[in-house]
Amino acid sequence: MHDIRAIRDNPEAFDAALARRGEAAMSQAVLSLDAARRAKIAAAETAKAEQNKASKEVGAAKAKGDEAEFERLRALVSDKKAEVAAMNAEAQELDAQLIDMLARIPNSPADDVPQGDDEGDNVEVKSWGEKPSFDFKPVEHYEIKGVKPGMDFETAAKTSGARFVMLKGAVARVHRALAQFMIDTHVDENGLTEVNSPVLVRDEAMYGTDKLPKFGEDSYQTTNGWWLVPTSEVPLTYSVGGDTLEESALPIRLTAHTLCFRSEAGSAGRDTAGMLRQHQFEKVEMVSVTHPDQSDAEQQRMVGCAEGILEKLGVPYRTVILCTGDMGFGARRTYDIEAWVPGQNCYREISSVSTTGDFQARRMNARFKPEGGGKPQFVHTLNGSGLAVGRCLIAVLENGQQADGSVKLPDALAPYLGGKTTLTAEGVLA
Repeated sequence: MHDIRAIRDNPEAFDAALARRGEAAMSQAVLSLDAARRAKIAAAETAKAEQNKASKEVGAAKAKGDEAEFERLRALVSDKKAEVAAMNAEAQELDAQLIDMLARIPNSPADDVPQGDDEGDNVEVKSWGEKPSFDFKPVEHYEIKGVKPGMDFETAAKTSGARFVMLKGAVARVHRALAQFMIDTHVDENGLTEVNSPVLVRDEAMYGTDKLPKFGEDSYQTTNGWWLVPTSEVPLTYSVGGDTLEESALPIRLTAHTLCFRSEAGSAGRDTAGMLRQHQFEKVEMVSVTHPDQSDAEQQRMVGCAEGILEKLGVPYRTVILCTGDMGFGARRTYDIEAWVPGQNCYREISSVSTTGDFQARRMNARFKPEGGGKPQFVHTLNGSGLAVGRCLIAVLENGQQADGSVKLPDALAPYLGGKTTLTAEGVLA
């Protein structure tokens, strides 16, 4: 949500930020609606003052016995009361229109975000690890001989339709081990607090984290109005919605491992094979709530946390800063971490770490009280994948595949797999 006062003070800067995203100028429409709202509020206040003045004069006319003046003033009071009520209702409607307009305008990019139109204009800022070399042609995860018994798309399609998978046996255990490894690392080494959060949330939580009203079609809603979370960013971030925190409580650093649900609207025909793009998947999420002065440094810390998971697993990756044309609606700046997947001979996104500035905090009215006194300020919120579990499974399987159809698993997972380090060509752990 944008600050209407900032738009009033510098409409050119607001439009320039939108232009960087390829969006049309909006300041004139916003300020026109704002002016109409403010004019209606002022008119209602004037009419209310006239009503109050007439109300005082009614008694005086009655005391003087001036019946005609008494009736005129009483009628005037009644008319003004109705006029005030009507204008207040109109002002509330204009206010709702303004809030809805502002809620649909994307966040302003940070100054250091590169200009660009799409993912081709993203800028690599880091590369880590050596891509594995094979003396055979590497295949995609679902084609690996030892993986096939544990990755059942046919049964999942029978029960649920396309873009679902049933993981079984050893593959299911490796998937679970990855999630446990990520959570333990974030808690024990990165200082995050583990949360077991709901996966059903209310409209307010989706709105506060900028998923509504613009992107309702991207998520699933139950018949009684709850939303299935697209990521646990929603409940973790909204956990401070409406709160005024002590400055000493910041930063708040949370992590959760949950199921996530996305309709994948607009992705027809993309990544239809394998488990790269699913309606239901698991993710370990990181969320930070910070002082505004700390949010940029916090984003770098969170990027390091996500990169550290891949480094411990020995998965090669690169980190890119997204350009203005590829950045998400609520983001002020985003870094994508992309894991190397030999089966596709390319890097694929496995984590996005974004700072939203005070964009989400304004929507959900999350503030903090400065220690030195003064007016409460909006917090800054950040979110990032730490990591997408299914995509991490893909990267681990494809990078560890062997010529005989087995998979060499990362040593970091051995404590979670009973000491086992290999997925055999027969699909069992050894």
